[in-house]
Amino acid sequence: MLWVLFPCRMWNKLISHHGARLSGALLLVRVVAGAFFVTHGWGKIQDPFHWMDKGGSPAPAVFQLLAALSEFGGGLAWVLGLLTPLACLGIGCTMVVAVFTTVSRGASFELAAVYLTLALLLLAAGPGRFSVDDLIARRQRPTMG
Repeated sequence: MLWVLFPCRMWNKLISHHGARLSGALLLVRVVAGAFFVTHGWGKIQDPFHWMDKGGSPAPAVFQLLAALSEFGGGLAWVLGLLTPLACLGIGCTMVVAVFTTVSRGASFELAAVYLTLALLLLAAGPGRFSVDDLIARRQRPTMG
């Protein structure tokens, strides 16, 4: 089943050629930002269909669920470096909505924009060598000899 998430050899090559320094930096970004998302999403995942109901105009329940899952589950995935592209897509989409929502209310959008940028960075660069994604990719590589 996991082969579906790692279908192209280009992704495996991208993960494998990261140096230790870059992989360490990606690990730091993933763990710190992922931990923030897990803690931020924890309250939302407790009531995933109604966490926005306290505001003036709540989003439909399915969108509240998707945001809660992307923040909590995506954050956990970033910490582990597991299913990183999928986590980046979920977090990125959630942050696009967050940026537009905060801008339309005249509030500060900078933090959401930073998280969106991190999602794009991890989507483009991959999780690095120190990740579960890399372990899976290494097992899929054919051995020479």
